[in-house]
Amino acid sequence: MRPPETFLGQPIRSLQTMLWVIAQNDDSYHTIIPDGIYGPETVQAVSQFQRRHGLPVTGITDQATWEAVVAVYEPAYTEQAPAQSLNILLDSGQVIRKGEKNPNLYLVQGMLTVLSERYACIGRPSMNGLLDQVTADALSSFQFLCGLPMTGNLDRTTWKHLALQYPMATNPNTLP
Repeated sequence: MRPPETFLGQPIRSLQTMLWVIAQNDDSYHTIIPDGIYGPETVQAVSQFQRRHGLPVTGITDQATWEAVVAVYEPAYTEQAPAQSLNILLDSGQVIRKGEKNPNLYLVQGMLTVLSERYACIGRPSMNGLLDQVTADALSSFQFLCGLPMTGNLDRTTWKHLALQYPMATNPNTLP
């Protein structure tokens, strides 16, 4: 959880949110609820943080404490927050055909590899950034499963179907 834009001008709530994220990443920290009130719970969490980081234990958030909290929060947030979505779309009308090399094909080949582990009818593609015959065959099988024309080429429609199917294939709670 990143302190939202609405927390601008609300340093106590921002501090509490950062301490909450740190506690979510390391359960040896005291968990507090970001309520915007610098009460006993916040004093306790700040004191604990100061003790663990060799700062004077006052329970007051001075500049050194704030900077230390931010320094610990940033990597903790990275561990807690979901990765940003990639919004990669082929240009309208763009088609990557057999024999072509394209950096996006590494991503497509990785996605097809995961899908091939979930769906036996999709062969495992190469991992070379080239739309070779093995990758084209895997794409054709995937296109068949989606009711698309089996061209073996990568077009915008096939890409969109890959982007929809891949998250479901990586989620162990979905049915094959």
